[in-house]
Amino acid sequence: MSSLNKLFIEHCDKKKFEKNINQIRIVNLLSKFNSLKKSFLSLFFKADQKLGFYLYGGVGVGKTMILNFFYNNLDIPKKKFHFNEFMINFHNFRHKYKDQNNSIEKFVKNLKKNCELIYFDEFQITNIVDAMILGKLFETIFKEKIKIIISSNIKIENLYKDGLQREQFIPFLKTIKKNSIEKQLIVNVDYRKSDFNNLDRYFSLKNSNNLFKVNRIFHDLIKDKKRTIKILNVKGRNVKINLYYEGIAKFDFKELCGDALGAEDYIAICEQCSLIFIENIPIFSNENIDKKQRFITLIDIFYEKKVPLIITASAGLKNINSSSLLSQPFKRTISRMYELTSPKMKI
Repeated sequence: MSSLNKLFIEHCDKKKFEKNINQIRIVNLLSKFNSLKKSFLSLFFKADQKLGFYLYGGVGVGKTMILNFFYNNLDIPKKKFHFNEFMINFHNFRHKYKDQNNSIEKFVKNLKKNCELIYFDEFQITNIVDAMILGKLFETIFKEKIKIIISSNIKIENLYKDGLQREQFIPFLKTIKKNSIEKQLIVNVDYRKSDFNNLDRYFSLKNSNNLFKVNRIFHDLIKDKKRTIKILNVKGRNVKINLYYEGIAKFDFKELCGDALGAEDYIAICEQCSLIFIENIPIFSNENIDKKQRFITLIDIFYEKKVPLIITASAGLKNINSSSLLSQPFKRTISRMYELTSPKMKI
């Protein structure tokens, strides 16, 4: 048994997690992945020296828990990114050096100075601009011998499956497939959901009493707090929080996902808020798919930033989605909403 496996079993005991054999196998593979070092023999076995580890599986099976554990036990220069933030940084850098032909190489060499490994949690591609550039970007990252670990709900060949101009994305698929160990984690339980049966902060408006309950909670929480209208400047644009009470914010769903807000705006909102109310989340269908996409991004970022939510919605969590489009990433969204509205996510 590797030392990393022993540490993982101790971690499970400490956190009172079930010790799952499939998770332990993944940890063992990560231990081997991390032990790959340059040597004389490696000249003859280059095919085995993968620089990427791509872990995919259903929501709540422990992908993030395992990769967080692995990441936290690495004693090397490293960085963890939410993929949206990483691409924002990349595009900002390219804009700064837009007159130079080697902006991708410059960006990656800059990364190399600060990290030997990059960790992307819950990786997915939804943006055609990102899809077109990722092949060259990741090819350069691997060329610089930067290791990458990735968690995703989707196997590599199905990334950006129904996206526009997917043929532009094929170079990235080939690059990540060639350079990565790809493993599926199968666990027949959603660990995030199992302890969260009492969703005290998710309220379906089908129950007419719930609106009264939410309003009472809101007024109790903002009592003695001063209201301001918070204006956030995001790249020269103003993002307004109309109901802001010293870290507590209240939004209608349309304010967050009805307008053309994106990842940068949601990150800016998170930086100002310790608790967020979101009202009137609709049932998602093919007709409001643009709003569904924004909502997926929003929940991903709120989850990454650990901002607790209080939500009112047109239906219960199990019935909030009636669209087959974006069904895989939305499974993750549902699971994360369970956690963000759970009493275990402390206010």
